[in-house]
Amino acid sequence: MSTTQSDRLRGLIEPLVLAEDLDLEEIEVSRAGRRGLLRIVVDSDEGVELDACAELSRAISAKLDESDAMGDGEYVLEVSSPGADRPLSEHRHYVRATGRLVKLQLVEGGELVTRVLAVDEDGIDTEVPGLKGRKATARRVEFAEIAKARVEIEFNRKDKKEEEA
Repeated sequence: MSTTQSDRLRGLIEPLVLAEDLDLEEIEVSRAGRRGLLRIVVDSDEGVELDACAELSRAISAKLDESDAMGDGEYVLEVSSPGADRPLSEHRHYVRATGRLVKLQLVEGGELVTRVLAVDEDGIDTEVPGLKGRKATARRVEFAEIAKARVEIEFNRKDKKEEEA
Protein backbone atom coordinates (compact mmCIF):
# COMPACT_ATOMS: atom_id res chain seq x y z
CA MET A 1 0.00 0.00 0.00
CA SER A 2 1.40 3.36 -0.93
CA THR A 3 1.97 5.94 1.77
CA THR A 4 -0.47 8.22 -0.01
CA GLN A 5 -3.23 5.60 0.05
CA SER A 6 -2.42 4.73 3.65
CA ASP A 7 -2.58 8.39 4.67
CA ARG A 8 -5.86 8.91 2.78
CA LEU A 9 -7.44 5.84 4.36
CA ARG A 10 -6.26 6.83 7.83
CA GLY A 11 -7.66 10.33 7.29
CA LEU A 12 -11.06 8.91 6.31
CA ILE A 13 -11.27 6.11 8.86
CA GLU A 14 -9.64 7.47 12.02
CA PRO A 15 -12.34 10.10 12.80
CA LEU A 16 -15.02 7.38 12.54
CA VAL A 17 -13.05 5.11 14.89
CA LEU A 18 -12.39 7.90 17.40
CA ALA A 19 -16.10 8.85 17.35
CA GLU A 20 -16.81 5.34 18.72
CA ASP A 21 -14.21 5.84 21.52
CA LEU A 22 -11.93 3.25 19.91
CA ASP A 23 -8.25 3.30 18.94
CA LEU A 24 -7.23 2.61 15.35
CA GLU A 25 -4.52 -0.03 15.72
CA GLU A 26 -3.88 -1.06 12.14
CA ILE A 27 -4.89 -0.51 8.52
CA GLU A 28 -3.80 -3.17 6.05
CA VAL A 29 -4.53 -3.29 2.33
CA SER A 30 -3.75 -6.45 0.36
CA ARG A 31 -5.04 -8.52 -2.54
CA ALA A 32 -7.43 -11.47 -2.21
CA GLY A 33 -7.60 -12.83 -5.75
CA ARG A 34 -9.13 -10.19 -8.00
CA ARG A 35 -10.41 -8.17 -5.06
CA GLY A 36 -8.70 -5.89 -2.65
CA LEU A 37 -8.83 -6.59 1.07
CA LEU A 38 -9.00 -3.73 3.56
CA ARG A 39 -8.42 -4.93 7.11
CA ILE A 40 -9.05 -2.47 9.95
CA VAL A 41 -8.05 -3.39 13.52
CA VAL A 42 -9.53 -1.39 16.41
CA ASP A 43 -9.28 -1.70 20.19
CA SER A 44 -10.15 0.05 23.45
CA ASP A 45 -9.31 -0.29 27.13
CA GLU A 46 -12.56 -2.23 27.62
CA GLY A 47 -12.10 -4.39 24.52
CA VAL A 48 -14.31 -4.30 21.43
CA GLU A 49 -17.65 -6.03 21.11
CA LEU A 50 -18.88 -7.62 17.89
CA ASP A 51 -21.76 -5.12 17.60
CA ALA A 52 -19.28 -2.21 17.74
CA CYS A 53 -17.24 -3.78 14.92
CA ALA A 54 -20.37 -4.26 12.82
CA GLU A 55 -21.56 -0.69 13.39
CA LEU A 56 -18.11 0.71 12.62
CA SER A 57 -17.88 -1.47 9.50
CA ARG A 58 -21.13 0.04 8.16
CA ALA A 59 -19.90 3.58 8.86
CA ILE A 60 -16.50 2.94 7.21
CA SER A 61 -18.14 1.27 4.21
CA ALA A 62 -20.43 4.26 3.68
CA LYS A 63 -17.48 6.67 3.96
CA LEU A 64 -15.38 4.65 1.52
CA ASP A 65 -18.29 4.53 -0.95
CA GLU A 66 -18.28 8.35 -0.95
CA SER A 67 -14.56 8.46 -1.79
CA ASP A 68 -12.19 6.82 -4.25
CA ALA A 69 -9.65 5.81 -1.61
CA MET A 70 -9.97 2.13 -2.55
CA GLY A 71 -10.03 2.77 -6.32
CA ASP A 72 -12.62 1.42 -8.73
CA GLY A 73 -12.11 -2.30 -8.10
CA GLU A 74 -14.01 -4.54 -5.73
CA TYR A 75 -12.75 -4.92 -2.18
CA VAL A 76 -13.62 -6.74 1.02
CA LEU A 77 -13.75 -4.76 4.27
CA GLU A 78 -12.90 -6.45 7.57
CA VAL A 79 -13.20 -4.63 10.89
CA SER A 80 -11.98 -6.54 13.93
CA SER A 81 -10.22 -6.40 17.28
CA PRO A 82 -6.56 -7.41 17.63
CA GLY A 83 -7.27 -10.88 19.03
CA ALA A 84 -6.28 -12.62 22.22
CA ASP A 85 -2.58 -13.04 21.41
CA ARG A 86 -2.00 -9.53 20.14
CA PRO A 87 1.48 -8.07 19.89
CA LEU A 88 2.29 -5.27 22.32
CA SER A 89 3.90 -2.33 20.58
CA GLU A 90 2.41 0.79 22.17
CA HIS A 91 2.36 1.94 25.80
CA ARG A 92 -1.45 1.60 25.85
CA HIS A 93 -1.11 -2.07 24.81
CA TYR A 94 0.93 -2.81 27.92
CA VAL A 95 -1.57 -0.95 30.11
CA ARG A 96 -4.38 -3.07 28.62
CA ALA A 97 -2.33 -6.21 29.31
CA THR A 98 -2.11 -5.50 33.05
CA GLY A 99 -2.92 -8.74 34.85
CA ARG A 100 -2.20 -10.81 31.72
CA LEU A 101 0.60 -13.24 31.01
CA VAL A 102 2.97 -11.97 28.29
CA LYS A 103 5.95 -13.39 26.42
CA LEU A 104 8.80 -10.91 26.09
CA GLN A 105 11.66 -11.33 23.64
CA LEU A 106 14.51 -9.40 25.14
CA VAL A 107 16.96 -7.21 23.21
CA GLU A 108 19.90 -9.04 24.82
CA GLY A 109 18.42 -12.35 23.69
CA GLY A 110 16.24 -14.85 25.45
CA GLU A 111 12.56 -14.90 26.32
CA LEU A 112 10.66 -14.17 29.48
CA VAL A 113 7.11 -15.30 30.22
CA THR A 114 5.75 -13.07 32.96
CA ARG A 115 2.57 -11.46 34.27
CA VAL A 116 2.20 -7.67 33.93
CA LEU A 117 1.46 -6.10 37.32
CA ALA A 118 1.94 -2.39 36.61
CA VAL A 119 3.01 -0.12 33.76
CA ASP A 120 4.65 3.30 33.86
CA GLU A 121 6.36 5.49 31.27
CA ASP A 122 9.69 3.60 31.41
CA GLY A 123 8.70 -0.04 31.70
CA ILE A 124 6.67 -2.73 33.39
CA ASP A 125 6.63 -4.35 36.81
CA THR A 126 6.04 -8.06 36.40
CA GLU A 127 5.74 -11.31 38.27
CA VAL A 128 7.59 -14.30 36.86
CA PRO A 129 5.62 -17.45 37.73
CA GLY A 130 7.51 -19.98 39.82
CA LEU A 131 8.25 -23.38 38.32
CA LYS A 132 7.55 -26.70 40.05
CA GLY A 133 6.06 -25.26 43.23
CA ARG A 134 8.50 -22.38 43.62
CA LYS A 135 7.27 -18.91 44.49
CA ALA A 136 6.77 -16.27 41.82
CA THR A 137 9.43 -13.55 41.67
CA ALA A 138 9.06 -9.85 40.95
CA ARG A 139 10.97 -8.40 38.01
CA ARG A 140 11.19 -4.93 36.52
CA VAL A 141 11.59 -4.79 32.72
CA GLU A 142 12.35 -1.49 31.00
CA PHE A 143 10.77 -0.89 27.57
CA ALA A 144 14.29 -0.44 26.14
CA GLU A 145 15.02 -4.09 27.09
CA ILE A 146 12.04 -5.45 25.10
CA ALA A 147 12.51 -6.39 21.43
CA LYS A 148 9.03 -7.93 20.99
CA ALA A 149 6.11 -8.66 23.26
CA ARG A 150 2.92 -10.65 22.85
CA VAL A 151 0.01 -11.56 25.13
CA GLU A 152 -0.04 -15.27 25.95
CA ILE A 153 -3.33 -17.12 25.79
CA GLU A 154 -4.35 -18.59 29.15
CA PHE A 155 -7.14 -21.14 29.13
CA ASN A 156 -7.53 -21.30 32.91
CA ARG A 157 -7.12 -17.58 33.60
CA LYS A 158 -9.74 -15.98 35.83
CA ASP A 159 -11.34 -12.94 34.27
CA LYS A 160 -11.16 -9.66 36.23
CA LYS A 161 -14.98 -9.71 36.52
CA GLU A 162 -14.86 -13.19 38.09
CA GLU A 163 -12.21 -12.09 40.58
CA GLU A 164 -14.27 -9.05 41.64
CA ALA A 165 -17.40 -11.16 42.25
